[in-house]
Amino acid sequence: MSTHEVGLTELTEVVVRSQDNPAVRVRFCDRFRPDDDCVHYAIEACAPGLNARVDEVVAWIWEADLVPFLEELARDFRGWDGERVWQNSDHDLTVTAVFRAGGHVGLTWTLQPWPTAAGGRAGYVTTWLEAGEQMSILAADLRHFLHENGSDRG
Repeated sequence: MSTHEVGLTELTEVVVRSQDNPAVRVRFCDRFRPDDDCVHYAIEACAPGLNARVDEVVAWIWEADLVPFLEELARDFRGWDGERVWQNSDHDLTVTAVFRAGGHVGLTWTLQPWPTAAGGRAGYVTTWLEAGEQMSILAADLRHFLHENGSDRG
């Protein structure tokens, strides 16, 4: 389920909690937009025994972005075979989606800062959401967080 804190006109964070275990969560936060071409944000993945964070994930306006990927998953609420994968251009955030019986989507969020560095590390968590409504809410919240806040020029 997606939850968030809302300022007067601005979404300041988006938190995704797993239905199976609310202690498993992903948090999008610390968003800023240095120019019209991109948005920077931090993402945190937390689970019992794991706290991972990537600062300054970049979402470029001209590349395939996470929101359409999530919107497509929400439209396919009846399910699909195999897994679907989205990755940002810097390869520090990867989202893998699988569908399971009962109408739920497992989103595995892999955070890997500096993926090409020697000895690079990765952390991941899997959140389970309802395939239709919860996926649609998550996509809408992330669209607002990433693209529709106007007062955050850096």
